[in-house]
Amino acid sequence: MKLLVTGGAGFIGSNFIRYYLKENPNDSIVNLDKLTYAGNLENLKGLERDKRYKFTHGDITDFNFVDSLLKDVDAVINFAAESHVDRSIDDPSPFLNTNIIGTQLLLESSRRNKIHRFIQVSTDEVYGSLEPIGLFTERTALRPNSPYAASKASADLLTRAYFKTYNFPAIITRCSNNYGPYQFPEKLIPLFVTNALMDEPLPVYGDGLNIRDWLYVEDHCSAIDIVLKKGKEGEIYNIGGNTEKKNIEITDKILNILKKPLTLKKFVKDRPGHDRRYAIDSTKIKMELGWEPKYQFEDALRKTIQWYIDNKEWWERIKSGEYRKIVVSG
Repeated sequence: MKLLVTGGAGFIGSNFIRYYLKENPNDSIVNLDKLTYAGNLENLKGLERDKRYKFTHGDITDFNFVDSLLKDVDAVINFAAESHVDRSIDDPSPFLNTNIIGTQLLLESSRRNKIHRFIQVSTDEVYGSLEPIGLFTERTALRPNSPYAASKASADLLTRAYFKTYNFPAIITRCSNNYGPYQFPEKLIPLFVTNALMDEPLPVYGDGLNIRDWLYVEDHCSAIDIVLKKGKEGEIYNIGGNTEKKNIEITDKILNILKKPLTLKKFVKDRPGHDRRYAIDSTKIKMELGWEPKYQFEDALRKTIQWYIDNKEWWERIKSGEYRKIVVSG
């Protein structure tokens, strides 16, 4: 099978490409990425000589270019997205262009090229904020509270519409907060780990009591692999780690593991529309497809922190902006 993976130079996309090629040695991947600020070819270092892998620099909003790539592709996995909530609050426009228009154009090109399977990778943020009890299920109403979440919800609805209108073989996955290697250090865990390693403040929004369900990125990759092979067309699958943690808990764990003083915590003004709690019910994907997360949070967090310790040059180049100077060819 030949896959087109969009946004494959980003955090989850690059982890997926590494995971998929390892688990599926007879398949191949074309990685299409625009290389915006969060796209980094260093995330895929070591794959350049793999004949099963090809990188293509481009934009999912370029219909003719995407169309040319899909002529001999069997399946599409769409990771491509603007994804940082704070940036969406500052300027929603790029989120609407990439996450909505880009997804529609990708769907249309995939439909015309008779792609056998299309996976729209989404987020639990489309559901909005949870009360102190309860879980998001696939039937939970969409109530996005940020421009980012609204753009992803719109993309999900377009994907559903293509399935209903054209009988297009699309599936939607919605994951909880990911963490792991190669995550861009503006997200909570890599930001706090790298700041702590530099003895810089860890900026905690509001009172730090916002709750997220944490999912190790390799577990997410294994779930997408199973959905690709066994998922039912037209369905939605929630993917969660069954690990609810307050932001302040994560902050304290990072500081304790790194043996850094708790005084590095710095409480800052909360961001507008900050959702209080997310938590996913993954019963459907477990019962129907047999997937379960493999990693325990404590072990995976330590594994993640150690990766950032061992790959200091990678994140220093990102924080300095040096990684943006990579010359792109092809």
